Amino acid sequence: MMKTFNINSHVILVLCIMSLGVWCYGEADYNDAVPMEEGEKTALYSAIQGFVGNWWNGSDLYPDPCGWTPVQGVSCDLFDGLWYVTALSIGPLLDNYLDCAPIVEFRPQLFELKHLKSLTFFSCFVSPHEHPIIIPSKNWEKLAGNLETLEFRSNPGLIGKVPSSFGSLIRLQSLVLLENGLTGELPRNVGNLTKLKRLVLAANRFYGRIPDNFGGLNELLILDLSRNLLSGSLPLTLGGLSSLLKLDLSNNQLVGSLPAVMCYMKNLTLLDLRNNRFSGGLTKSLQEMYSLEEMALSNNPIGGDLQGLEWHSLQNLVVLDLSNTGLTGEIPESIAELKRLRFLGLRGNRLTGNLSPKLATLPCVSALYLDGNNLTGELKFSGWFYGKMGRRFGAWNNPNLCYPVGLVSTGHAPYGVKPCQQEVSLVEATTNSKSGDDNFNQNSHLVASLGFPSYVIDGFWRFYLVQVFMIVQLLNCFL
Repeated sequence: MMKTFNINSHVILVLCIMSLGVWCYGEADYNDAVPMEEGEKTALYSAIQGFVGNWWNGSDLYPDPCGWTPVQGVSCDLFDGLWYVTALSIGPLLDNYLDCAPIVEFRPQLFELKHLKSLTFFSCFVSPHEHPIIIPSKNWEKLAGNLETLEFRSNPGLIGKVPSSFGSLIRLQSLVLLENGLTGELPRNVGNLTKLKRLVLAANRFYGRIPDNFGGLNELLILDLSRNLLSGSLPLTLGGLSSLLKLDLSNNQLVGSLPAVMCYMKNLTLLDLRNNRFSGGLTKSLQEMYSLEEMALSNNPIGGDLQGLEWHSLQNLVVLDLSNTGLTGEIPESIAELKRLRFLGLRGNRLTGNLSPKLATLPCVSALYLDGNNLTGELKFSGWFYGKMGRRFGAWNNPNLCYPVGLVSTGHAPYGVKPCQQEVSLVEATTNSKSGDDNFNQNSHLVASLGFPSYVIDGFWRFYLVQVFMIVQLLNCFL
């Protein structure tokens, strides 16, 4: 048994030595055969030092940023047997990240990374008052052959205009300028980047109109121009964005009617136009956007009513927010046919009429806000519905809306809605005592002779005096 163990031990030892030899050979082969191109390495180090400071020299990287200990944010690929940088991310986006110094600069060596496909800056330029910085206007054409992704995210210290030279990046598929301090008009030459699939220019200080040539970006999937100071009407050319999935123009100063050409956006799943100044009513073309899952048009003076649209055509709708849009008229029952609807916001309008109980049959609804309208009549939803929704069923601030007390327990009453008034009626009592009333009327002079004035004969007193009259009649029978 011991002998077998020794043999096996020798075999294992030999295998380990062989494996170690292979590993060592592989490492040596890696170092000798696949180094990083020296000019590329020099350009990369200088570019990084421009953002993080000259203290950084890559000395802890073995054998280089593309070797066994790569720096996070740098990716490489082989070209003609040498390593070249294909992606560079600056900022606290990843572990072991390249953190920016207070004072930074775009060094020209950045544009010598000729195989660069992705360039990202995240929370790198953070001081708009002490150390603001602008995007360089030159040399971007040097990256035009390969650059596919260019992103500046959360950089409040990044100011100035978008350089026109961005228009030379013809292979760009994603341009994201999000939450920076950029100003000026939207650059028209961005409309020349026909390979773009994502264009996000949100949360800056861009102003002016949306360039009409943006409608030529027919491969675009995401267009987000929200949270700026854009004005004017929507260009009709936007109807050419037939591949678009998400359109977000919210929180601007856009005006005019919703263009009918929007119906050509057959693949659109998100339409967010909140907090603008659109008017002119709801265009019928909306009902042809069959793929829509979220339609958010709140806080616009749109006006008109809900009756003109065939809501059942939008069977994919999950969110419908038309709050504070100046809508009038009644809520159509066809909205209850939107079986995937989870959120319905109609608050702050001038809607009238009764609420259809069919709204409670929406199988997925989890929030229904109808408050601040002129709805009337009785709510005919079940106590179970009120209990399930809680305050996510908003019907308050409808002065003429109430709920029937007898059908709903106080524990499940709709929040902020008053109970219906119970009118006191003597119809039944009057019917039952009709014959007695006839006798009372015929002998009213007997009641009057008891000293009661005629105006007291009403309600309780009237019933009481009838009883007195009957007693008097009985007494007369025994006398």
